[in-house]
This record gives sequence, structure tokens and C-alpha cells, in this order.
Amino acid sequence: MVPGRVGSERHYSSRHGFILQRKNTRIGVITLGKKVVVTGVPGVGKTTVINGAMERLAAEGIAYETVNFGTFMFEAARRENLVTDRDEMRKLGKDVQKRLQKEAAAGIAAMSGDANVIIDTHSSVKTPAGYLAGLPEWVLRELMPDIVVLVETDPDQILMRRLGDPSRTRDMEGSRAIAQHQEFNRAVAAAYAMYTGCTIKIVRNEDSLLEQGIDDLVSVLR
Repeated sequence: MVPGRVGSERHYSSRHGFILQRKNTRIGVITLGKKVVVTGVPGVGKTTVINGAMERLAAEGIAYETVNFGTFMFEAARRENLVTDRDEMRKLGKDVQKRLQKEAAAGIAAMSGDANVIIDTHSSVKTPAGYLAGLPEWVLRELMPDIVVLVETDPDQILMRRLGDPSRTRDMEGSRAIAQHQEFNRAVAAAYAMYTGCTIKIVRNEDSLLEQGIDDLVSVLR
């Protein structure tokens, strides 16, 4: 049995190629929806890939809800007058980040229920004090994802995308730093898999090959 929520069982379906969560109740067995966490460094284009996959799945009659973990955290921080801009979030203290992560995880877990959910987030956040895990133990305990997807591409491509996006205020860093961040995301994703029993999928979002990246994500979500 794969580690899961108390009172629940997780079974692998060879027919459909994904993990089902089942919870025993007085009235029988309820099949819960899939929880898929999609991550990537800033500028990799993960939200673009998610949106494309959502359109494909909707056309096939497969329903998913999309939740942005960072938006949950940002709205909570803004209500407390801690930030006015999303790009200020990574500069908050570690204890504040931890509290906001807990609030966001609890809120997303409460709303997901038996729905299929895509959680758009970062595997890690680069802060002035170093890398901060985006899905620490207290977040994973609430979410218990079935799959964690890493959206990646070449660091040079990510750098050019960042330079071409005037809507965001990001700290400047070179291709080597971006490559290091992607490598750290792979390492921390392995830790997430060890804790939850989830699978890890790498999806490439190369320049001029967006459709291929969308195809790869759709194959995971079906």
C-alpha cells in the first residue's frame, strides 16, 4: 500500500495508468479525484502548458479544476498587508512563508473533494536566504498529490522568456543559476515522491514545441 491519508487506500490502475485514491465510508467506497501538482521555475511557461492541456481535456469531456497555490498564498498575505505585489512574496520571512503555505494547502485540500485538480505551483522558491521547498511536509500532508509534474526547458530559453516579460519584476540571474534551480527542483521532487508515493513526470516546453509539451501533459492527466 502506498502511504496516503488516514483511512484511505491508493491503488494503481494498469488500465488507465494512474493512481486512484479510495476512502471507505459507511455507504461504500468513494473514488476521489486526481491531484496533479504542476511545477516549474519562473519563466518556463508551465501555466501556458497547463492552459493548453485544459483545453484539450475539456474537448474530450475530461473535467479538471485548476488552482494556483501562489495565488492562495498571495491573497492571504495581501489581506494581512504583508505584500502588494506577487513578486514580493519570495522576500517574506521563512516563518511567514510557512504559515501562508499551511493556509493555502488547507484551503485547496478542502475545496478539491472528489474533483480532478491541477495545482499550479513552484517546486521550490529562490529566496535571499536560499531555496525554500514549495511543497514541504506540512503541505504534502494536506494535498497528498498523485503526480508531480516538472515543466522544464533549456536555461537559455527561460532567460530569454524572462527578459521578454515586462509584466513581472524578477531578480536577474544567468543561465547557470536557472540550471541550478531546475536541478534542485528535480532533487526535491524525489523527496516529495518518497513521502507521498506519487510519481514524477518531466514535461519539456521547448521553444516552438509547445504542442508537444501539451501532448505530454495531457497524457499524464487523462
